[in-house]
Amino acid sequence: MLDDLCSQRVNRGRIITSTCLNSSRLVSLVSLVSLVLTTEAALACLSVDPAVMLMVVGVLMFIITFCGCVGSLRENICLLQTFCISLTVIFLLQLVAGILGFIFSDTARGKVTEMINNAIVHYRDDIDLQNLIDFGQMEFGCCGGVTYTDWSQNMYFSCKENNPSRERCSVPFSCCIISKDKEVVNTMCGQGVQDLEYLKAGDHIYTNGCIDKLVNWIHSNMFLLGGIALGLAIPQLVGILLSQILINQIKDQIELQNYNLKHRTDPWS
Repeated sequence: MLDDLCSQRVNRGRIITSTCLNSSRLVSLVSLVSLVLTTEAALACLSVDPAVMLMVVGVLMFIITFCGCVGSLRENICLLQTFCISLTVIFLLQLVAGILGFIFSDTARGKVTEMINNAIVHYRDDIDLQNLIDFGQMEFGCCGGVTYTDWSQNMYFSCKENNPSRERCSVPFSCCIISKDKEVVNTMCGQGVQDLEYLKAGDHIYTNGCIDKLVNWIHSNMFLLGGIALGLAIPQLVGILLSQILINQIKDQIELQNYNLKHRTDPWS
């Protein structure tokens, strides 16, 4: 009987440790999700500050991991069930988003195009959004959404004759083709390039849009993205399984204690 009790304690200790480890993995997962949500918020809903969105996701992440760790240590069924249900909901949302994105790829592409065009319009309104766009254009070697002339949608880069901006018919510096041979970088290389023909503009800036570049990058790194998705899904499934096992063990222990209390005989009665 003592050996069985010790064995149960060891097994439960292992499950508690595993659940806490999965809670830490959930921290990494939710951090990645918060980055994606922050990026999407900056592009699609500029009225919401990305820092506020990040704080909201951080609070949610803390609550979920708190339920997992404390529920395991204190053997609290309510907290463990909250942790298990939260993991299940996050996993299902990821699965549904992946399936819908694959099935409605054209709709998703149109939505991304709309988000990028909206971001171009508000390029100068938010410094974080500006840095995000500049990083994307320099990283992928692209300019604009579909083509470099998309920057005419921005009031500062618009080619309208009544535009008083000094950046009229220009594009941001992140669109420029930077030569490593030049010692002095020309930060005004995008000045007036929208007035040039396509081939002539290609001598100074990247003329391809970022949407096509992004789609090509996804297609060429499909196995990498699949591995990342699998690496995020496995810890979630393990966390769901272990938390449910611990819940069942706690329930069995409670039933055993109730049974012993009910059928215990008092030798002094």
